[in-house]
Amino acid sequence: MYTKQALRELGVTGAEFSEEQRRSLDDNGYFVVTDVFSPEECREMAEEFDALHRKEGERGGYEVHVEPGAPRVSNLFNKTAVYDRCLEIKPLLAASHYLLGEFKLHGANLRDPLAGKGHQDLHVDVPKIFPDDWWVLNAIVTFDDMKADNGPTRIVPGSHRWHPINVPHVNQGDWEPAPLTPEEEARTPKDLAAPYPGEVHVTAPKGSVIIVNSSMWHGGTVNRSGERRRVLHLTYTRRDLPQQLLQREYLTQDLYERMNPAHRFLMDIEPLPENAAAQRSARKAGAGTDGHWWR
Repeated sequence: MYTKQALRELGVTGAEFSEEQRRSLDDNGYFVVTDVFSPEECREMAEEFDALHRKEGERGGYEVHVEPGAPRVSNLFNKTAVYDRCLEIKPLLAASHYLLGEFKLHGANLRDPLAGKGHQDLHVDVPKIFPDDWWVLNAIVTFDDMKADNGPTRIVPGSHRWHPINVPHVNQGDWEPAPLTPEEEARTPKDLAAPYPGEVHVTAPKGSVIIVNSSMWHGGTVNRSGERRRVLHLTYTRRDLPQQLLQREYLTQDLYERMNPAHRFLMDIEPLPENAAAQRSARKAGAGTDGHWWR
């Protein structure tokens, strides 16, 4: 299978990604789609977030990243089927194909900044080697209204075409930053925590999907009101690049069996290792109790 085939099997033709959205992604680095999920779907996904977090507590997000002041949960699809619907957000899939070409799931993490918490330094998620070297597309799925006072994401429109700043060490790989030009030096903030000229605090009603080029300068802001702001960060990357969460290392039999071939391809969970069938049979016979059925 290949990406375009997988997308067609999911009913994605590219028409779901409008010319206006394409221009906004190209020029501004992001666009927003509202009314993707119903209030009932948002309630169910938000309540599942709370249930998972109660179970994991301070360890939440440990597979990827634990953030003090902002509860997280990672490795979602192996823990619950509630978020499976998010794997079929057609504008997101079409935009990922447009930006990345052959792509796959990168990560899926829940986040909820607490009252008085959630501020992040300005950063980009991934490096790049040349100006339009795109690595990751990020979708922020809102389960609650994202308001001006409950910790909205701040972005700098157009900054996806600038040089990378403050790239997380874990994402750098063998990338080495190039020397900055005088223009880039002048553009780089001395205080990454401070507001940046021209930054936008993105607001959106629950059920929206905010689709962002991960090379854009961005960061979380403080939840001043204390109102809930639960979201899913769903990311896709090029197929030649590593996943944030290596899905095959956490793969459960339940996840594999409830995914169709197109989903399995886009999650990069097949073809399975040669010994998978034997381990699967052993698990069905009662061997193994950790939920992972082929590693």
